[in-house]
Amino acid sequence: MSKAMASDKNFLDFIVDQIENAGHITYIHMFGEYGIYSDGKIFALVCDNKLFIKPTEAGRGFIQNPVEAPAYPGAKMSFLIEDQLEDRDWISELVRVTVRELPEPKPKKKKKKKSG
Repeated sequence: MSKAMASDKNFLDFIVDQIENAGHITYIHMFGEYGIYSDGKIFALVCDNKLFIKPTEAGRGFIQNPVEAPAYPGAKMSFLIEDQLEDRDWISELVRVTVRELPEPKPKKKKKKKSG
């Protein structure tokens, strides 16, 4: 069994550069892979140099016939995007419809200071 390769930062940069008018796009490096966010909402993972978008009803309707796969072993199914990565307008619209349907991020709990 071959071990999965970590994603290439150049691939991540390409994906992020493709996304236009879909909020403030940021990413976090985690476990050798990347999570991609729009205005604080995680909407995608980049694993093994593949783009996985969180599934939503709007996204499913936009894609029509999505390919679904887990981003990593044991993960929930996501939409695997391969053929349309070069299409900036298509990928940007998919991100916009997906992010609109995702819940707002939960506010981070503030750590309580110990009194003493």
